[in-house]
Amino acid sequence: MDAKDWEIIRALQQDGRRTTNEIADSVRLSGSAVSRRIARLEKDGIISGYTALVDPDKVGYTATVMVEITLDSQSDAAQSEFERAVAKVPSVRSCYLMSGDADYLLKVAARDLRDFERLRRKVLSDLPHVSRMQTSFALREIVNHLEYAPESA
Repeated sequence: MDAKDWEIIRALQQDGRRTTNEIADSVRLSGSAVSRRIARLEKDGIISGYTALVDPDKVGYTATVMVEITLDSQSDAAQSEFERAVAKVPSVRSCYLMSGDADYLLKVAARDLRDFERLRRKVLSDLPHVSRMQTSFALREIVNHLEYAPESA
């Protein structure tokens, strides 16, 4: 990847609906060169997809909850079973395998505290191999950078 690839990526991250010609103008390349570069970035898996960003508050998800999960076993089978199950829970916005005290960190979207309590009791607690959950409620989002770009590019 070179600096032009990063310029194209930055342009798409700022607005994924920009046309190839608009990007070409901003990065000072021809439209066909930009199209080829985008196709290569997609083929190589660097650009993995396109999506619309939705404001959770405006669609009724006012509670963001971080949930630390500890499993009852560290075996590959237990982790795989948990990961397959948690991937099917729509309210889980992200899940990370962690080092430290907890095994996983989940970011959960809920409509409100009552909705989260229902999720905790009826969904999260029933995930395979969960032995402990620790929850923290986000009071306010300060930073949520979705773009990736090198500092020097």
